[in-house]
Amino acid sequence: MKSCAWHRAGSGLTARTVFWGRHDINQNIILLYGNMPPDSVVIYCTNMNTQEYIELEEHYGAHNYHPLNVVLTHAQGVWVYDVEGNRYLDCLSAYSAVNQGHVHPEILKALQEQAAKLTLTSRAFRNDQLPLFYKELSEMTGYGMSLPMNSGAEAVESAIKLARKWAYQVKGVPRYQAEIITCENNFHGRTVSIVSFSTEPLYRDDFGPFTPGFVVVPYGDAEAIARAITPNTAAVMLEPIQGEAGVIIPPAGYLQKVAQICHDNNVLLIADEIQTGLGRTGRLFACEYEGVRADIMVIGKALAGGFYPVSAVLADADILGLFTPGEHGSTFGGNPLGMAVARAALRVIREEGLVENADRLGTYFQEQLAEIPSPHVKEVRGKGLLIGVELHESAKGARRFCEALAERGILAKETHQHVIRFAPPLVIDQATLDWALPRIREVLTMK
Repeated sequence: MKSCAWHRAGSGLTARTVFWGRHDINQNIILLYGNMPPDSVVIYCTNMNTQEYIELEEHYGAHNYHPLNVVLTHAQGVWVYDVEGNRYLDCLSAYSAVNQGHVHPEILKALQEQAAKLTLTSRAFRNDQLPLFYKELSEMTGYGMSLPMNSGAEAVESAIKLARKWAYQVKGVPRYQAEIITCENNFHGRTVSIVSFSTEPLYRDDFGPFTPGFVVVPYGDAEAIARAITPNTAAVMLEPIQGEAGVIIPPAGYLQKVAQICHDNNVLLIADEIQTGLGRTGRLFACEYEGVRADIMVIGKALAGGFYPVSAVLADADILGLFTPGEHGSTFGGNPLGMAVARAALRVIREEGLVENADRLGTYFQEQLAEIPSPHVKEVRGKGLLIGVELHESAKGARRFCEALAERGILAKETHQHVIRFAPPLVIDQATLDWALPRIREVLTMK
């Protein structure tokens, strides 16, 4: 065997976790587990090292990502572990999909119990989890109806279709003339229709021709939206905080102004809260910072706590009720397994006070980051535990800083070349942040 590693349960695994011995069929991995008291040891061995896994991935997989060169094998809470036994603090949370922490026991239990009973019916038949999901999501968010899908991009596409149908059937826009206003530097997904209104060349080059019907204006400029509205405008779609663009926060009052402009012009406001929603920003939804209730809201990622792909479109009955049988759907959307997992994920957010924790520790984390005397840092910004550290161009890119953080046991990821994004699971505590901060300081002050 080429490598073996161990760690104590207290470093990430809990005493209530029960494990068993396993040897995989191709003899690559041996796991030796037992019923663990808090100080017991987990041993795992592999005859493949990090570089060999990377070589397999590079040879057989499409090269559509540029990940950090760590190969993760298991996780618990805020900690992840690689194939060689190194432990890392996860400061990305799978782009906010694991707000509840990795392998949360309550969500895991829901997954296991439902998987043993019923996983998929399609929407040709009803199941006993979907109605409860509808009710609980409505009670938590205040929206009258929801439409479950799978990925965030699917939910965005669904919202676009819904806004267009509303424009034709309610507003009276001539058929096939509906327009949707979007913002520069947006990120709503990577389908052909969605990249049609992206301003990032990387997402668009070589993928046209593009879907018509979109108008792009500067982000943060409410007057630009007002000027772009025509009688054919169906909706304005935006992120309340642009995450992928570098944690860009619009000017104070922007969302309120946009909401008022939409109301005055009989235009729908669509808020993409896939990354910012479900507690990430210290509010259940980032729009709450300005008291804005979008006509249509799109959520995903943390909706299933990282266990299963679940997304949803939220709206009231006068909008979402426009869909009729056969017009829109998904084989897996609303499946009983996903719904059981999502229900558990929502319960964890409520019962463990994750919104409040993100608010409190997000403020602390940002304050501590802002005090680091780094010649490389241009700005620290964010809401809750969605934080961007923008570097000067002289810093020569954020990638090398993320690689240096990984060497010190912290996983963060660059976005738009010059921004380090910090977004740990919302179950993190101050002691863990205090462990991380000296290591972050060391990296941000390096030459």
